[in-house]
Amino acid sequence: MSAQPIGVAVVGAGYWGRNLVRTFANHRAFDLKVVCDVREGAADEMAGLRCRATTSLDDVLGDPDVQAVALATPPDTHEPIGLAVLQSGRHLLVEKPMATSLAGGLRMAATASAAGRVLMCDHTYCYSPAVAQIRDLIASGSLGEILFVDSVRINLGLIQSTADVFWDLAPHDLAILDFVLPAASRPASVSATGSDPLGVGVDCVGYLTMRLTSGSLAHAHLNWLSPTKIRRFIVGGDRRMVVWDDLDPSQRLTIYDKGIDSVRSGDDHRLKVSYRVGGLESPALPMMEPLVLAADEFAAAIREGRPAATDAESGLRVLAGLEAIRRSLAAGGTSQGIEVPA
Repeated sequence: MSAQPIGVAVVGAGYWGRNLVRTFANHRAFDLKVVCDVREGAADEMAGLRCRATTSLDDVLGDPDVQAVALATPPDTHEPIGLAVLQSGRHLLVEKPMATSLAGGLRMAATASAAGRVLMCDHTYCYSPAVAQIRDLIASGSLGEILFVDSVRINLGLIQSTADVFWDLAPHDLAILDFVLPAASRPASVSATGSDPLGVGVDCVGYLTMRLTSGSLAHAHLNWLSPTKIRRFIVGGDRRMVVWDDLDPSQRLTIYDKGIDSVRSGDDHRLKVSYRVGGLESPALPMMEPLVLAADEFAAAIREGRPAATDAESGLRVLAGLEAIRRSLAAGGTSQGIEVPA
């Protein structure tokens, strides 16, 4: 393992690219070498961070000091740029979704494997301390059998013309489900319903119902038209339940000792239910920015020569979910299987 900083370039200086630039410029494991954006002058202001700016990807890939690239360009460019990065022998951190098709993602994964390079998906929410805690609670059995998962991810805007609300917001929920649930309980199928009430040409409101491999259900509400912003994720177990409210800094995670202890049918054949109402706790969480923790993982994966926690395989499972959503919408909301080709 080398203690030398990893030379990194950020390609794409838009909203998320700026966050990546800030993170890598201040991260001790990395040395930010260059920021690239095809828009003339878009990357110039980054020069104040002691790195150079360019409009040419060839310039980035011709720089021997660049060992890794963080890619935050529009999704339809992820595959061609990502393939060029990997084929040049660089490691790649790519913004969600990994590609705009499962076939494209498979090509990227195969290229990374052949080149022996790290391909990490920037599923940033998976590096949130709250999500890590939820994963630990599920893995330890503390919540018991998972009965349901419910997610609300709504806000006002940003309406896009190149992607619908599903491809914009659902990657977050698909990635979180993939991260926190054991392999035997991940989404196996999905039914999607969307609407375009503004007539902008893409769905702005969407609902997902996912059947988990375990038989339980996960549900997601996605909306660009809500007057309020809500980021809430609920996991219900038969022992305890947990609520993650990402917009509540004082109580992001709450664990409820509530549930149903028994369900049985008596002699009169009526359903009898025993409810348990206990206390609640809000565990203290580390005050760490998820993107910084994602950069930590990217550096560790490169130095240790191992897959990242959100590796190409997790990216492919998210793409498989997105393609199943696309098929379901085309089929009038009927359930579609989620499968990644071997």
